Amino acid sequence: MADKQIKRIGVLTGGGDAPGLNAVIRAVVKTAIKKYNLEVVGFLDGFGGLINNMAKRMDLASVSGILPRGGTILGTTNRDNPFRYAIMKDGERAYVDMSDHIMSNLEEMQIDALVIIGGDGSLSIAREFWQKGLPVVGVPKTIDNDLSATDVTFGFDTALVTATEALDKLHTTAESHHRVMVLEVMGRYAGWIALHAGIAGGADVILIPEIPFIFENVCRKITNRKLNGKKFSIVVVAEGAKPLGGEMVIQKIIEDSADPIRLGGVGNLIGDEIEKCTGMETRVTILGHLQRGGSPTPFDRLLATRYGAHAVRVLMEGKFGYMVCLHGTNIESVPIVEAVKVLRTVSPDSDIVFAAKAVGIGFGDE
Repeated sequence: MADKQIKRIGVLTGGGDAPGLNAVIRAVVKTAIKKYNLEVVGFLDGFGGLINNMAKRMDLASVSGILPRGGTILGTTNRDNPFRYAIMKDGERAYVDMSDHIMSNLEEMQIDALVIIGGDGSLSIAREFWQKGLPVVGVPKTIDNDLSATDVTFGFDTALVTATEALDKLHTTAESHHRVMVLEVMGRYAGWIALHAGIAGGADVILIPEIPFIFENVCRKITNRKLNGKKFSIVVVAEGAKPLGGEMVIQKIIEDSADPIRLGGVGNLIGDEIEKCTGMETRVTILGHLQRGGSPTPFDRLLATRYGAHAVRVLMEGKFGYMVCLHGTNIESVPIVEAVKVLRTVSPDSDIVFAAKAVGIGFGDE
């Protein structure tokens, strides 16, 4: 299959949605048609579309007007791993490998190559398909910004803007009522959203997975602010933050998901502890899926467009099994195997953490 001349390509979006997905789809379709005279097929609802033959022909009209739209016109899901697909057998849940079934479907549909837009889970699946002989190119998507082979993933900037705007609004009500406001943001095992939004939004404390915190240190920071005349405080908490020697707060486990652990609720835990040890009224806001929604920022629209156009270019150059990426100001490509090897996390010794501490932001570690 990898030796065929490319005439028809497929595209799908997998994993959690992110602002900019439609911009990538638009760029893939327009580049494929206008630049290379290819046919494009869009698979619906992530890898489920490959399994169940849910697809539609994509033309220029199908991507008209979608550049500023959030979400994905193709639909997505963070379940339906083809290599561990959940079915009901004899009244019980069982898991089967549907990858050979998908390879046959693609052969019958004359799909010569596939563009897979997703985060580490979806790209790990893309890697497995490449190892089975399917020509694939990946596009890095996650608001968490935790893929190590690229400087930035699209969707992150929009989520960052949403979180920063939330902090701006929390400031006014916190100051008016002399309260502590805790904002819990997404990020899974990486603290990029919390760190960037916390600095941009003037937070007093930022708690991230990479720097385990001590409750007493967090409370001391807030109490000292009060003693110095600051009657309110803003705390930003990444969903994967954990106390020193403690564990992350798990909301639930989805067994048939590529990433089964769902984090959430650490903000309430921290809010209760702050109120208890400082005596200050504390309110918690969990930003949740607001970070995934809305129109992508100009930065994300531009990055997503560059990614989509380059993904088709990489396919046509025969560089299968690669992921497009941003290095500095240039769009390049790296092997998917390298792209999903490790998560990109915040270094406690990085210049951005230094800058945050230098302006007085606490991380609960000292």
